[in-house]
Amino acid sequence: MMSPIGYMLSDDMIFSSKVQATARAHALEVRIAKTQEALLKQFLAMPGCCVILDLHNPGLDLILTLAGIAPARVIAFGPHVDAAALKAAREAGCAVVIPRSKFVKDLEAELPVWFAAANEAAS
Repeated sequence: MMSPIGYMLSDDMIFSSKVQATARAHALEVRIAKTQEALLKQFLAMPGCCVILDLHNPGLDLILTLAGIAPARVIAFGPHVDAAALKAAREAGCAVVIPRSKFVKDLEAELPVWFAAANEAAS
């Protein structure tokens, strides 16, 4: 059985590799896209159950991205000081919206939970 596929939009390759390593440790796969265009192209070619969005990613058009990755479960994170971006993500319908510090702290425990909830929603 294939492991569930998720995506992450982030241009921070060091941080992205940490997320990928965490996913592998849980037998999950997270594919990284540095740009919104790359994410949408990859998702169209092979839809995933879960998408992690770095709200601080340059050039992110949240509404366009969400439309392109529906019905994936979206986990959005951003700087705690950017309350407007976090609020916009919540209002746009992201399943989980948290500050980056909480994302980092909770990643190990929550990543499998996010994927499981996404798989349940997809089935």
